[in-house]
Amino acid sequence: MSALVLLILVIAVAAIALIGVSAALLVGRRRGRTAPPPSVPSAPIPAPPQATGEAAPQSSTGEAAAPAATLERPEAPASRLVRLRQRLAGSNNALGRGLLALISRDQLDEDTWEGIEDVLLTSDIGVGPTQELVESLRARLRVEGNTDARTVLREELVKLVDPTMDRRLQVSGADGDPGVVLVVGVNGAGKTTSVGKIARILVAEERTVILGAADTFRAAAAEQLGTWGERVGVEVVRGPEGSDPASVAFDAVKTGTEAGVDTVIVDTAGRLQNKAGLMDELGKVKRVIEKTAPVTETLLVLDATTGQNGLIQARVFSEAVNITGIVLTKLDGSAKGGIVVQVQRELGVPVKLVGLGEGPDDLAPFSPEAFVDALLG
Repeated sequence: MSALVLLILVIAVAAIALIGVSAALLVGRRRGRTAPPPSVPSAPIPAPPQATGEAAPQSSTGEAAAPAATLERPEAPASRLVRLRQRLAGSNNALGRGLLALISRDQLDEDTWEGIEDVLLTSDIGVGPTQELVESLRARLRVEGNTDARTVLREELVKLVDPTMDRRLQVSGADGDPGVVLVVGVNGAGKTTSVGKIARILVAEERTVILGAADTFRAAAAEQLGTWGERVGVEVVRGPEGSDPASVAFDAVKTGTEAGVDTVIVDTAGRLQNKAGLMDELGKVKRVIEKTAPVTETLLVLDATTGQNGLIQARVFSEAVNITGIVLTKLDGSAKGGIVVQVQRELGVPVKLVGLGEGPDDLAPFSPEAFVDALLG
């Protein structure tokens, strides 16, 4: 009996020991498992630093704004004269070199003088100026001989073009008013283009300018003028297509006066010059402008290739407004450089600017001496 009790006691102790060992193993395994680390919020990745002056501006929609347009720097008038003189020398040779070849002959007989007259007349100098030049050349060469015919011809041509005329652009006002330049001419002569090029000349001279797009009857005129203005940072005052040109011109001058600019240039309508309505309209534009500030310069734009038609245009426009200066365009495309002389004689006003190409700075102040030198080569 005691042996049985002892066996039961041993079994119980063994069972208790086995249960203890199992419990210990289970706890050890649980403690050996590693808990995942707590989540840590990640810091935002910093953007790479922008270089100074390169920060891209953002628009209201979050998109990068378009870069501002770079303004052009027009060429100064003085520096373009040499280039324009070279271009003129290569275009109008029929007049200058034709004369020089004839007058340099050993024998100046009547046939030679008739040839000289023919060259002058076909170059659009006109009958009166042709007779004057031939008589002057005959008299001088009879006394001085033709040993230095080129010098004599140059002096007489310069005299014919008349260097005594005042060719300065009147672009300054008085008593606080801006200078007002009214530009007239028929469509196709290069009128609106000339307005843009004159603005470039004034900007090159560091003058402040406003343009008035008063040619409201031609749809593309205001847009064309706007493009010229944008390129050099010049404001353009315009109205709706078909609006009253005088009203647009008035607003432009008023805006220029209030802004304190130096010069306001007004482009005008250029429909057929034989319409009385256009001439009356131009007179009205000038009268309305002068309610704000006086017009200091009225420029007539003529196509040098039109010859006698250009003179007819000049006469009609001079009856409508007081022309004070002439802009001759496309002089490089014509062998008839004598139009300079004839139009000055016709109107009694000087050629002030000449255009010799399609480039934005191919417009320059007119110089009689440089013109004649270019003709003679």
